[in-house]
Amino acid sequence: MKLERLLEALPEQTSPSDEEEIRRAYAVALKAHKGQKRASGEPHINHSLAVATIMAGLGAPTPTIVAGLLHDTVEDTDLTLDDIKEEFGPEISQLVDGVTKLTHLPRVSRGNQGERPERRELANETLRKTFLAMGDDVRVVVIKLADRLHNMRTLSHLSAERRERIALETIEIFAPLASRLGIWQVKWELEDLAFRYVHPDEYKLLADQVAVRRVDREQNMNTIRDEVHVLLKETAIEAEVQARPKHLYSIFRKMERKGVPFEEVYDVRGVRVLVNSESDCYLALGVIHNRWKPVPGTFDDYIATPKDNFYQSLHTAVIYDEGGTVEVQIRTSEMDENAEFGIAAHWRYKEGRVRDDGFERRVDWLRSLMEWRQDVTDADDFVEAMKSDVFKDRVYVFTPHGDIIDLPVDSTPIDFAYHIHTEIGHRCRGARVNGKLVSLDTNLKTGDSVEILTTKRGGPSRDWLNPSLEIARSQRARSKIRQWFRKQDREQNISHGRELVEREVRRLGIQKFDIDQLAEELKYTSGAELLAAVGVGDISLGKIVNRAAEKEQSELPVPGPILRPSVPKEATEVSVLGLTGLLTNLGRCCNPVPGDPIIGYVTRGRGATIHRQDCPNVLRIRDKERLVSVSWGKAKDTYPVSVQIRAYDRDGLMRDVSTLVSNEGINMSSIHVSTVDSLAIFDLVMGITDLSQLSRVLNRLEALPNVLEARRIQPG
Repeated sequence: MKLERLLEALPEQTSPSDEEEIRRAYAVALKAHKGQKRASGEPHINHSLAVATIMAGLGAPTPTIVAGLLHDTVEDTDLTLDDIKEEFGPEISQLVDGVTKLTHLPRVSRGNQGERPERRELANETLRKTFLAMGDDVRVVVIKLADRLHNMRTLSHLSAERRERIALETIEIFAPLASRLGIWQVKWELEDLAFRYVHPDEYKLLADQVAVRRVDREQNMNTIRDEVHVLLKETAIEAEVQARPKHLYSIFRKMERKGVPFEEVYDVRGVRVLVNSESDCYLALGVIHNRWKPVPGTFDDYIATPKDNFYQSLHTAVIYDEGGTVEVQIRTSEMDENAEFGIAAHWRYKEGRVRDDGFERRVDWLRSLMEWRQDVTDADDFVEAMKSDVFKDRVYVFTPHGDIIDLPVDSTPIDFAYHIHTEIGHRCRGARVNGKLVSLDTNLKTGDSVEILTTKRGGPSRDWLNPSLEIARSQRARSKIRQWFRKQDREQNISHGRELVEREVRRLGIQKFDIDQLAEELKYTSGAELLAAVGVGDISLGKIVNRAAEKEQSELPVPGPILRPSVPKEATEVSVLGLTGLLTNLGRCCNPVPGDPIIGYVTRGRGATIHRQDCPNVLRIRDKERLVSVSWGKAKDTYPVSVQIRAYDRDGLMRDVSTLVSNEGINMSSIHVSTVDSLAIFDLVMGITDLSQLSRVLNRLEALPNVLEARRIQPG
């Protein structure tokens, strides 16, 4: 990595004085990092240069590029913020300080130290700082994304365990963050790099499929591109037509989401059409649809209704002459720049502007999604909240007056109520969706009309914070509920916390429990402080009971032998020739079940059909080359847990209990029901994987109508 490569990547309008400042920053970083090596053995300065080069490619202004060069100096060298401020001024010093605050833990770029149990907590704390910084100066976060992108490019030098953890963090956190900022260029590369380590078998299989007849496919794409260009030119539409790049992870996700084989993914072949105006987008769409038949259900108009990260484009898929499908994206050049560079597009060719309204709109939108960010101090909760409130897709629902409300996917009426107004949320007691009364845990869908039913006084229920009941799903709602409880009398919160903890410990059958010792381990000053935190909702019961269960030397301290594993959904996956993820179907002729000796038969366009090895249909097959070795996926071990349910008897109670347990993926090995007067008592033995699953199913059982109590009991 050389300085010249960075200088070549600088925007054309970079002035000689700006270039000189970048040279000075390089010299300072080179001297500061002298002798330092990365895990790959290369000089550390190469990483700094790579980050700055990525920033330059995004069109970042000079101060941001300089901060990219210096981003590791304060953390890793003897250089101080005062030194940087004296040499480069307060703006660059603040940017470096912002990035430094995000890196107070061993990072990807450092040596091969082993993984520690607390590593995950430290990583989540750094992510929390990253998102907090996003509300202060988005440039800091883009530098962090560039830092992660180069680390992912050089990930192969780390241990397999660290590679997988970092790749998973990237695909769950940093790629969605790049997407929310609209920087698709970075998003796609992060996803493809992480895909290789998170799903190595699927990655290899898909890469091989894409590579097959690559030359023929590229020639075919050039032919399609040229034909589209000629077609638009004949109708006097000035356009640039590009063959669209193929991103492996997006193909994999589409196969997974739609349950289709590789051959049925429409965007393996694609073209992008860039035109001069919005009206030309629709004209070009009409011309293309007139020439080739569109595939039903594939048209999306993101120009009239942009995505929530401001992405605009027309999407369609057409059936090409030879019968295959081609995806077409149509947009203006400005839309294309916004799609590729997102929030960074506002840096490109716009230096010198006093204010950029587009940039401000994006930053304000991000801040609005994260208005709760100062209220959540627990790192794990914060990262989970980002996944639910910021990274998830959105739904658009209507108030009774016709106003559109933007919420995270899977939001409930409680989330809607708190979005409208805090007091409406506190006093919510019911909801109508599309005119019908619904329960408060109903998932809202785009287009729903929602009316909240309120009481004149009162406050939220603590059940709304119970993650098992899934009533308040958004962090915005959960934060406001916690704020309400914080304002209550401290003794009342301690009392409620003690009641919740003792009830959960009793329900789960945990024998050894010392609240003061637990408080010390969780860094609370006393048991009372911990109970108050539980009463407010600042710490989840799940974290409490899991710590308590560890004291009993086992996550699920159950005597007796392990049951034959039940078959959760993931256990029915089949590994084909060592490669998981291939579309599979179970043969109806022999209905194989986990444990049966099996073999696969590859069918054209339908993946592999799984049969018992002694299936008569398999024995009659002549085309033996299409038979493949297969094996069942690994099932989770389950443990026998005795549970008792007490409820007022009613019609359908038995059905509701068995349906709920089945939907949780839990196997019941025995069930006994007795009735005394109007009281029904269910004694069940369930195959449970861990304490969290037991807590969740007990919560959901108690939420059923007429159920008084569901708790674990000791057998005998």
